[in-house]
Amino acid sequence: MTGRAELSAKSHGGGTIARGTGIAIWRQIASDLEAGIAGGRFGAGQQLPTEMELATRYKVNRHTVRRALAELASAGFVEATRGRGTFVSQKSIAYPLTSRTRFSEIVSAQELQPGGRLIASGEEPAAGLLAERLGLAEGAQTIRLETLRVAEGRPIVVATGWFPAHLVPDIIQDYAESGSITAALARAGFADYRREASWISAVPLDPADRGHLRLDGDQPVLLVESVNVTADGTPLQFSRSRFVGAAVQIVVKT
Repeated sequence: MTGRAELSAKSHGGGTIARGTGIAIWRQIASDLEAGIAGGRFGAGQQLPTEMELATRYKVNRHTVRRALAELASAGFVEATRGRGTFVSQKSIAYPLTSRTRFSEIVSAQELQPGGRLIASGEEPAAGLLAERLGLAEGAQTIRLETLRVAEGRPIVVATGWFPAHLVPDIIQDYAESGSITAALARAGFADYRREASWISAVPLDPADRGHLRLDGDQPVLLVESVNVTADGTPLQFSRSRFVGAAVQIVVKT
């Protein structure tokens, strides 16, 4: 991540607005900052000036600046994090949904360093939709893993995965040792598994995910629910992955 951007009247993002034009001031500020981003004045990952600095530069109150930044955030140009500031969004990752989608491979192929960590784990009885997706009887035991995946240290997705306990009884330990769902499943004898189906929707940001994804406000996240199966079609994993919308472009090939 680069340093904080400075404002200059000599280029886009330099405080040029016109009053009395019929165009809301906050919208002009948003457009000016957007032009600065598009023109390279503010680079990807760079921190924008503070609300106070922008308010001083544009000669407006902080509420007007806040409205402009919210507009940029909703359009995916910037990302605001409480306590850290507002940053220009980094280039989104093309994330193809295929029968053999693997996070590490996708990120590495785009010359980024993948990473991740285990957030939580435990056992959970199958019920309702979970039992249906995994083809289990109500009450059958599953193992739940909740993980955070990052690219170059940037949070991309929080994923919760459920696995039939009788198929992968040691997956918590295997994941802790390998740091990879793919590697953990391979240890259990399931190196060749595939995605059978996915469901994609936009959902409100869960407060529990806010800190992990470094998101502020109430912007929605991209939810991808998927079922992975073994080579013979036995359900192996049901996952709910919450992606930072500005971080990825989901690619579905037909």
